[in-house]
Amino acid sequence: MSFKRPIFVAATRQHIGKTTVSLAIMSGLQKRFGKVGFIKPVGQQHIAVNDEGSEIRVDKDVQVMKEYFSLDHLSYRHMSPVIIPKGYTSRYIDGEESKTRQVEKIKSSYQSVRDASDAVLIEGTGHVGVGSIVEMSNADVAGLLGADVVLVANGGLGSAFDELEMNRLMFARQGVSVRGVVLNKVRHDKVDMVREKMAKLLKERWGVPLLGVVPDLPFLGRFNLRDLEGLLDAKLLAGHKCRSLHYGMDDAFLITTGLRRFQRRAFEQRGDWRRPLFVTHITRDDLLLGYLAHHLKMMTKQGGQVHGDVNWAGAMVLSVGFSTSFPDSTPHPDDIEPNSYLMDMVMETDAPVMITNKGTVDTLEAVKNFTAKQNIHDTTRISSAIEHYEPHIDFDTMLGA
Repeated sequence: MSFKRPIFVAATRQHIGKTTVSLAIMSGLQKRFGKVGFIKPVGQQHIAVNDEGSEIRVDKDVQVMKEYFSLDHLSYRHMSPVIIPKGYTSRYIDGEESKTRQVEKIKSSYQSVRDASDAVLIEGTGHVGVGSIVEMSNADVAGLLGADVVLVANGGLGSAFDELEMNRLMFARQGVSVRGVVLNKVRHDKVDMVREKMAKLLKERWGVPLLGVVPDLPFLGRFNLRDLEGLLDAKLLAGHKCRSLHYGMDDAFLITTGLRRFQRRAFEQRGDWRRPLFVTHITRDDLLLGYLAHHLKMMTKQGGQVHGDVNWAGAMVLSVGFSTSFPDSTPHPDDIEPNSYLMDMVMETDAPVMITNKGTVDTLEAVKNFTAKQNIHDTTRISSAIEHYEPHIDFDTMLGA
């Protein structure tokens, strides 16, 4: 059994949940077809992988799909034919890169994936217009490959439909049909209303179905300590058993108070606070010592266990740098060198402590503005996303439309 027309997943803007929806669709397709192919024709954020004995760079989402779903019938080089690293657009404008070369790479790679698969899933990049500067927008690529589009938008009615309409028009200009719409991150108390109203609106205005309404799942927006290491260019000194645990932006606080107030507010008044993320400067030896003492106390109480909703697993980020808005003209060595005795205590207690060169304010701002992405090192988030999303997608309608 095969499904010849490829499905192209596109989003109305960045951070919508396009990759998460793609994961759920891939999971559903694998239940219905023998071999499912995947390709991300144009990628931006890329990583190095080994492909048939050679190191090449591919879009990071391609690695997630290939490794998590064991797409052994596909070659990495065919799954990520065009990536746009820093400087690529300038080279394109100067004629060092060409549209013809891009088209050849994408068409050749797609054909290889198509020939090896019973169905093909294509993931776009960013919003529909991303890639326009190099004449390879999502609409251009979908048209080039003869794909039908599943459009993903965040939930609601008015703003969601407005975004959907703008993106639909760009696809229509390239002769690309919208197969259906998936609404993501919809408030639980609005799911039934949104499903009824948006389904009616899409049918009357576009003649296409609403393929899914996915209730919000806040957990998927939480990051783990590995994510933070990359975000902050930081080093996790100890507590590596907490590396895969998830923390929320609402649990991150910049600590500037004295030790007594810190202990009272963090450990006494907030007795239900299981995974706080404390940010403070490297010079606050008192706060680090207080944190280590509490960590040791809790590990003794919990028998060293950190996983599970009831166990405490707080973490601390120590900032060595200064704020970009208030830089030190001549940093003093005492302000950037960690206390060696306390660093030994960090290692001995195995407490999750990381050090970053960012300033405290910049660190907190980066954490608060961070959107966690799917990556192959966080299979807990991937499996949770699939388990949550897949039941809300109407595959029969998607494949039969």
